Amino acid sequence: MSKVFIIGATGGVGSRLGPLLVGNGHSVSGLHRSPEQAEALSRAGVRPYLGDLMTMTAEDLAAALKGHDVIVFSAGAAGSGLERTTAIDGEGVTHTIAAAKSAGIKRVYLVSAFMDAARGGERKPGFEHYMSVKRASDNALVASGLDWVILRPGTLVSEDGNGRVSANLALPYGSVARGNVAAVLAALIDTPAIRREIIELTDGDRPVREAVQALVRRHE
Repeated sequence: MSKVFIIGATGGVGSRLGPLLVGNGHSVSGLHRSPEQAEALSRAGVRPYLGDLMTMTAEDLAAALKGHDVIVFSAGAAGSGLERTTAIDGEGVTHTIAAAKSAGIKRVYLVSAFMDAARGGERKPGFEHYMSVKRASDNALVASGLDWVILRPGTLVSEDGNGRVSANLALPYGSVARGNVAAVLAALIDTPAIRREIIELTDGDRPVREAVQALVRRHE
């Protein structure tokens, strides 16, 4: 089993992913910003690591990542301002890439954004900046030489989900439960044959494991 480090372990996706990975037999650590979040992570079987992406350097992250072999980056600024978007969704990813290389970690899973998000609809201030930062982070990971997977979920819904999704290289835009995103990430981590893929994800009709296995068959 793997030693997984979740960046964004207390978020809507990360907090659901940790217990799934622990249940699958993985050793899991998670980055958290506030000291009071440590107890909930520990109860879930996740080893807490205190740190803030707004201030952490690549060297700081490399120290946190030492001894792990898989990284999940599910952190995000969540519309909290342009500066935080740049620091977390942008520099946070580039620092993670550098830290992974320094720590000798090859496998990186990035929760990104569906590039058709809000097209034709009302856009909040800062939306184009957010999408530009996300695109640049995706590009940096693709060019990194690591064994990456980029997961692009549709509109995130704060629900556990029903375990049924649509996952493919390109999909019509839709929404997806955060719990379903976590379940797909857990299945992908258990399926290392899927690598260097950009996968779009929405709620759908296929059980998560079946949807992931369908992606594996593309590599056969």
